[in-house]
Amino acid sequence: MAKKTGKGRGRKNGDRPVKDAPQGAGIYVFGRARPSQAGAYPIHGEPERDTKFRPLPSPTGAPPFHFDLRSVIPPSDYQALVTAKKLTFHVNGDMGGIKNGMDQQLVARGMEADFKPKAPHSDNPAFLYILGDCVYYNGEVKEYYSQFYEPYEFFPRPIFAVPGNHDGESLAGEEPLEGFLRNFCAKSPLKMPEAQDSNRTAMTQPNVYWTLLTPLANFVGLYSNVPAGGEITAPQSEWLGKELKSLSKDVPLIVTLHHPIYSADDHHSGSTRMKKVVESAAEKVGRHPDMVLAGHVHNYQRITKHVKDGTQVPYIVVGAGGYYNLHHMMKVDGENMIPPVTFKDKEGDPVTLDRFSADHHGFMRMEITNKLIVGRYYTVPRQHEPYTKGNQLLDYFEFDWRAKRYIPNTLPTPVPSAVLTAHVRGRKAKKL
Repeated sequence: MAKKTGKGRGRKNGDRPVKDAPQGAGIYVFGRARPSQAGAYPIHGEPERDTKFRPLPSPTGAPPFHFDLRSVIPPSDYQALVTAKKLTFHVNGDMGGIKNGMDQQLVARGMEADFKPKAPHSDNPAFLYILGDCVYYNGEVKEYYSQFYEPYEFFPRPIFAVPGNHDGESLAGEEPLEGFLRNFCAKSPLKMPEAQDSNRTAMTQPNVYWTLLTPLANFVGLYSNVPAGGEITAPQSEWLGKELKSLSKDVPLIVTLHHPIYSADDHHSGSTRMKKVVESAAEKVGRHPDMVLAGHVHNYQRITKHVKDGTQVPYIVVGAGGYYNLHHMMKVDGENMIPPVTFKDKEGDPVTLDRFSADHHGFMRMEITNKLIVGRYYTVPRQHEPYTKGNQLLDYFEFDWRAKRYIPNTLPTPVPSAVLTAHVRGRKAKKL
């Protein structure tokens, strides 16, 4: 029996004290309180560590761990992006459909529906980028078919990823990130046994932290490891600084990672540690990412940091990709927040929650040109809703990555593709 101190405080769970949980008589401990119930509204914080850091596996490619999109898609498709000066792609996170795979299937179908067979290559997504937690709960190889290959059987483009904490939280006797390495960092694009009847071959990313090069943007992907709040150490932190310094400034630089820097949810919050890693590297080399994409929190949030020089940095959480349990947003005095809501981070910089969705799964569609990053976040039906409801546009923004500021939305909102049509009572209607 655990030792009892005072009025039941200090009870041990293994060798971890139970903190911030309502106490009962004796050694009874109940569920922990949400931060906002205690009158605290953190936009990022220092969470209690409950998992250990895992050593990084050896890279499967050579430094500086660059992977060019042209090596994966057909040359004609790549040239179409260059000619149109436009890149379209999907972003999502926390996809693994453990326990109940229907939510993940509905998101997958929503992304499939976003492809228009007659649209130009530049108007259709060139790839899907997963922001971690591809497979729950421990990244096991045996789960890759049901949580990855089967749900995306009909996704017709390559899939890239950075690992999340559940991808790296290996079980006893297993190597950290074993499943991720086999299926995303393979030395050659072989069809893995766990793919079973799927046609998809393994991806050949050069490392668990790596940079995706495309003609319209560069994506610097970080592995934030397993501990709560993430942990990034050398040599990865040094590599980040080198990438920020050396990558072309003629296209936007987007940092991707699993643990978000900012989040206004009522479960995880953002990560002070990840904020220090990214901003320390940026300050050292004099270049900040144009945008930061993360998952981990199981909802959608678009958060904007307002810099003193008048520029803006979007921090977007896209973590409602299929895991069954969505995360609530924090409440103020028991009421839902009505965006926009402005917070102050620990350095005093104003951070605004512009838009969120916490009650539906969904996905992000992004389009990048030589001036703009255009984002559309779509929700998909819940299991109890009619599937014919289809994708619902929840958020739309245009970000001028050269001026580093949003452009105000105007009417009418542009449609994703020139061939988008409506169907009414089974008959094809005129173009919207």
